[in-house]
Amino acid sequence: MAKKIIKRSWAEPFKIKMVEPLKMTTRAEREMAINEAGYNTFLLRSEYVYLDLLTDSGTNAMSDYQWAGMMIGDEAYAGSKNFYNLWNNVKKHYGMPYFVPTHQGRAAEHMISKILIKPGDFVPGNMYFTTTRLHQELAGATFVDVIVDEAHEAQNTFKFKGNIDLNKLSKLVKEVGAKKIAYISMAGPVNMAGGQPFSMANLKEVAAFAKKHKIKLWFDATRATENAFFIKELEKGYENKTIAEILKEICSYFDGLWVSAKKDLMVNIGGFLATRNKKVYEEARNMVVIYEGLHTYGGLAGRDMEAMSRGIEEMVQYDNVKARIGQVEYCGKQLEKFNIPLVYPFGGHAIFLDAKRFLSHIKQDVYPAQSLASEIYLDSGVRGMERGVVSSGRDPKTGLNRMPKLELVRLTFPRRVYTQAHIDVMVESVAQVYDDRKKIKGLEMTYEPKYLRFFQARFKKIK
Repeated sequence: MAKKIIKRSWAEPFKIKMVEPLKMTTRAEREMAINEAGYNTFLLRSEYVYLDLLTDSGTNAMSDYQWAGMMIGDEAYAGSKNFYNLWNNVKKHYGMPYFVPTHQGRAAEHMISKILIKPGDFVPGNMYFTTTRLHQELAGATFVDVIVDEAHEAQNTFKFKGNIDLNKLSKLVKEVGAKKIAYISMAGPVNMAGGQPFSMANLKEVAAFAKKHKIKLWFDATRATENAFFIKELEKGYENKTIAEILKEICSYFDGLWVSAKKDLMVNIGGFLATRNKKVYEEARNMVVIYEGLHTYGGLAGRDMEAMSRGIEEMVQYDNVKARIGQVEYCGKQLEKFNIPLVYPFGGHAIFLDAKRFLSHIKQDVYPAQSLASEIYLDSGVRGMERGVVSSGRDPKTGLNRMPKLELVRLTFPRRVYTQAHIDVMVESVAQVYDDRKKIKGLEMTYEPKYLRFFQARFKKIK
């Protein structure tokens, strides 16, 4: 008689060598803190946060290998050996011959927008990202969303919701002309859609279209290894390829890319721009001196560049990526047990709560996602963030709030930081808030900054 196969439990591919104590707060302390923060989780003091799921940007736990690298930082002003170590790993794993370091990803976004965009240009992309779109607009371009329709539907289970719709892209090019397209901007996985990947097949189609029309194709490769993981797991023909091989192939279709190293590379600060276009490289290398620092440090210490270099080596290890995405999947499945409205499929870096369905009794103009994020914090000290009407901002022509189809709360998992028990605590908190959801009435904005308002806007509760 054959033995019954038992599904084995999953565990993290690392062990804990150092701990950071977490402050346990009372409901009264949290009420004081969120009121002081104007019901904006970005304005909370971190000491009053129990589980910080605000972002995975710079909040990761570095490995002993990375910390060891920090000890051999070459802090020379020019020509640091750590710069060359990092450059070699960028060439090896991203396949780009030219490289410029920056202090973080948005600095690279700023430079590429200044270099490639002329006033009146258009930048089509697979859904906007906040800082990316703003840099494009400040440079004089109009961003045009050409992502597939499924990406705007929270409950749609299409596996590659990060794909570009070739019909939408073709229509735009016919309307404005290829010469008015500064470049096609492609991200993967797509943050604002719920961490959704694009397929290699779609990328090949987009690259062929770009080549035919002589349009540049640029990549936000901030979480590219997560996209590579989804391709390996979901796309036929890639199941036996390594993450490193898939990443290298993805990058081969692009003219260049920018990266916030604070995500995939598992460091606390850093970014870069990389390209195969020597002219763009020369312009960026000159520009970085103005805005960031010399082209061999770009606003970073030598030790930071060494940690980035070693992070590249670790980010392509399958077990690291699998554990990271497996944690997100576990959280999603636990939330399903309480019938919590979610975005499907579960993404690469976060679980996204569908605030429109979660708080179906309140209108979008009273900021349901912002309200939900603050209520979860009040319940348990868990900090998430809004990804809806506040993040979407105002239409520059009408001045009115943009009303995105997706109104979400993002609960983001820093790499190698929290345990399964932490996730269980968060799940129970979300379930409690869901039970009490009818008590939530929404928020009124009391202060709005000029740019990227979700970072600094303030609100008050509607009585």
